[in-house]
Amino acid sequence: MPQATEQAAPNSAPGRGRVSVRALLLLAAVALALYGLDQFTKYLIVSNIAPGETVPVLGEVLQLHFVTNSGAAFSLATGFTWILSIIAVGVSVVIIWFARRIRSFTWAVVFGLVLGGAVGNLTDRLFRPPGFGSGHVVDFIQVWGFPAIFNIADSALVCAVGLFIILSLRGIGLDGRKAVYVRRARSADDPDVVPEISKGTPPKSSAPTKD
Repeated sequence: MPQATEQAAPNSAPGRGRVSVRALLLLAAVALALYGLDQFTKYLIVSNIAPGETVPVLGEVLQLHFVTNSGAAFSLATGFTWILSIIAVGVSVVIIWFARRIRSFTWAVVFGLVLGGAVGNLTDRLFRPPGFGSGHVVDFIQVWGFPAIFNIADSALVCAVGLFIILSLRGIGLDGRKAVYVRRARSADDPDVVPEISKGTPPKSSAPTKD
């Protein structure tokens, strides 16, 4: 009989539905570490480099170029600072609300990167000039051949998107379980199944027979 593929129901496991404290701690640790690194590097740039100044690190391949950005990551959506601030707050709230459902360490890293990156740039928009909610984000990493200047928070968001795509393609859910597909036998009652003809049995013919 032909075989059909269907997704298997997840097996029930002890503790399913409980909050994973270790996953929550990992998410918080990644977010806090990233946020601290982002703000510390921005502090160093603002304190030691003048706006518009370029400092070579690896020649022209990697440079520190201090600029301010009123848009999103990689200077996108310039001029929509207030809207981006509101979006960043919404993203942070959603992540915190979903955090209790995360049991996979890899997903915890993904959400930690997003949370840390979003809050890092949100801090700039809230507390940097020209004003609350419309502040400009500090960008300083310039890579040869790349069309935009970015910061640590932007890099974390890109890494999070990459991990998100990989986990989604592999079918790994927030609980760390991978989707399992099983094959089942198709029954003769299925509308697209053609009955098989036994060997040695001639097919029935609808043509009239002669006496």
